[in-house]
Amino acid sequence: MTITVVAICTAAAVPFRGDEQSAIAKQPVSGKVAITSLGLAGDEQADLVHHGGPDMALHHYPRDHHEYWRGELGNHRLLAEPGAFGSNLSTLGLTEDQVLLGDRFRFGTALLEACQPRQPCWKIEHRFGEKAMVKRIMATGRCGWFYRVIKEGEAEAGDELVKVSEGLPEWSMARLFGGIWGTSTPVDTDLLHEISRLPLLAGKLRNKLIAKLDV
Repeated sequence: MTITVVAICTAAAVPFRGDEQSAIAKQPVSGKVAITSLGLAGDEQADLVHHGGPDMALHHYPRDHHEYWRGELGNHRLLAEPGAFGSNLSTLGLTEDQVLLGDRFRFGTALLEACQPRQPCWKIEHRFGEKAMVKRIMATGRCGWFYRVIKEGEAEAGDELVKVSEGLPEWSMARLFGGIWGTSTPVDTDLLHEISRLPLLAGKLRNKLIAKLDV
């Protein structure tokens, strides 16, 4: 599988709402960008409790979903931007049902590993000016996913994302998202236990699931 990355996006943390800071307004950058274990050079996270860290080094959101959101939101100005949902990588032709937990991709000279789906936060609603946006994302599963960086390197927009090894069979980002945060069916605790034992799952997410199951 080979997919062209149409944009690499970064942002600095800036005032967002009152005293809140955010770096969700990602904008495309040109030229080669260093990819480190903590993410892209020049990219920031304002809330380091809930964002950032080795298992959230890069957020990938499919540009494929923008057309769906146009149907929901109309011709919203943000949907013309590749980083509309706060993502670092924007592509066409790769979605949550095609990416397995542990899939490894070469991107430029870096090596990335898909390690968890993304849970949307309230800042997306504020950014889009749309109430219940988080609920709508959760209901559709159009969430995107995170990579950890196995090998640091550099890449630029236009480079290819090349899958070099398969992750865990049957454990797509779509299935993981539905099992952990899906809202259409009652919580399947057996499934959550199974997910919590997956060896390649992001550590912080695993701990959250274990704590939730122990309540």
